[in-house]
Amino acid sequence: MSAADDSPRRLRRNLLTAIGGMLLGGCDALSRSEWFPRILRTGENLSRRVQHAVTARKSMAQEFTEHDLSPSFRSNGTANPDDAAYQALAQDGFVGWQLQVDGLVEQPMAFSLQQLRAMRSRVQITRHDCVEGWSAIGKWKGVPLADVLSLVRPTAAARYVVFHCADPMDQVGTKYYESIDMEDAYHPQTILAYELNDAVLPIGNGAPLRVRIERQLGYKMAKYIMRLQLVDSVAAIGHGRGGYWEDQGYEWYAGI
Repeated sequence: MSAADDSPRRLRRNLLTAIGGMLLGGCDALSRSEWFPRILRTGENLSRRVQHAVTARKSMAQEFTEHDLSPSFRSNGTANPDDAAYQALAQDGFVGWQLQVDGLVEQPMAFSLQQLRAMRSRVQITRHDCVEGWSAIGKWKGVPLADVLSLVRPTAAARYVVFHCADPMDQVGTKYYESIDMEDAYHPQTILAYELNDAVLPIGNGAPLRVRIERQLGYKMAKYIMRLQLVDSVAAIGHGRGGYWEDQGYEWYAGI
């Protein structure tokens, strides 16, 4: 991809990063108002339509070489979930962990980490852009989400994939969650990653499994995934905005 091809995405990424940084820097009161989330949603819908109009459905995010790898890949958000069930699985090397896949599917299934590793894998070296303002390039290996979906066979009503995660986000135990539409779910660069830089995915980076959605910002790339749920609407999940940070006022569509 040339610099000219990447410039619209870079501009959008920088804008979203700046807005996200403002929210993280103390503007969360805006996200709790009645008028500010409506403005965000209006801009989000317009941006999403423009993005889809100017880029192909299978447009690929830029990939790099091993010479471009960052010296380290920092942990963003939760570094080690404070959840008893997760900690027990981690103590055992995630041998007993399973990925539940259910909802609007013809064949609900559960996959062990070993089973996912035995499936077709994809390796990609991509840039992670965090809404906090930092970026890093890492080498990811995982199973394409499309291959998992082909086994469970989504019904015609399925429109979104919801990622339910192990990390509690508050004192009442609200768990992190995210969602994407089927277009991103079937994108060839959307993978369920279990390795980072040729090593087992560290806990700080989301072990045993995280999603990589390379055309979106970092907060969409859920870590510590425990369950995939296919739904026809995200209205009944969380506060109905499609993700934990979206419930706080972030955009649902964070494409770059």
